[in-house]
Amino acid sequence: MARMLVQATLPHRRLERMSFDRRNGRLRLSIYAHPDVGLPYGRYPRLLLIWVCSEAVKTRSPLLELGPTLSSFMYQLGLIPSGGNWGTIHRLRDQMRRLFASTIAYTYDDSAEGHWRDRGFRIAEDVKLWWNVRDLGQVATWRSTVELNRTFYDSIVGHPVPIDLRAIRVLRSPMALDIYCWLTHRNSYLRRKTLVPWDSLQLQFGARYSRTRAFRAAFLRHASKVLALYPDARIESREDGLLMRPAPSHVRR
Repeated sequence: MARMLVQATLPHRRLERMSFDRRNGRLRLSIYAHPDVGLPYGRYPRLLLIWVCSEAVKTRSPLLELGPTLSSFMYQLGLIPSGGNWGTIHRLRDQMRRLFASTIAYTYDDSAEGHWRDRGFRIAEDVKLWWNVRDLGQVATWRSTVELNRTFYDSIVGHPVPIDLRAIRVLRSPMALDIYCWLTHRNSYLRRKTLVPWDSLQLQFGARYSRTRAFRAAFLRHASKVLALYPDARIESREDGLLMRPAPSHVRR
């Protein structure tokens, strides 16, 4: 996964507005939607990003081939093709358009030190989808491809966060996916026990909760699913925050 999208994450649920913000300390993630399609949200864009990042690291190329058929690509994501308005085909295509048409900006603001930096880009420079949604097994005449933005591509191959795809295919909720990626990344460099306040975690993972107590309950519920797959992670719920102790990353060096 891209490190910047582990530090601050995408929306969990559908939003009607055209912009979205998340914060992680001095880092702020802003996503701006294309007015015709809206913001990406939920599990599907996370699966897409994981596939995109993994392919970029493996192939060392910003031009990615998505596969000869829609069904073959969906199986790569761990999805079973199904039709209808609520089927996986419709939802995947919708989220692909939302994700690849969005503009992302990262802002680092340390006013005390006088440091400020802003970086903006679209994930993809060019997207071509030639699949036949009525015949999932039909091989398209032209290749379906995604050409990544060079800034995004360089950030992936320069600082990737290794994750285990078996865990990704088991975890269903967006928050559980976010917690898993964050824990395995944080444990790759954590050297001493650290207390992360609940209000900071809420800004990073679930800014839509009206009360911190409600966010804390949701976070711990999803974290329990992550710990079932990643038992080496050493976290403990405290009244004032989440206590983290050094532990092996889920993907060993």
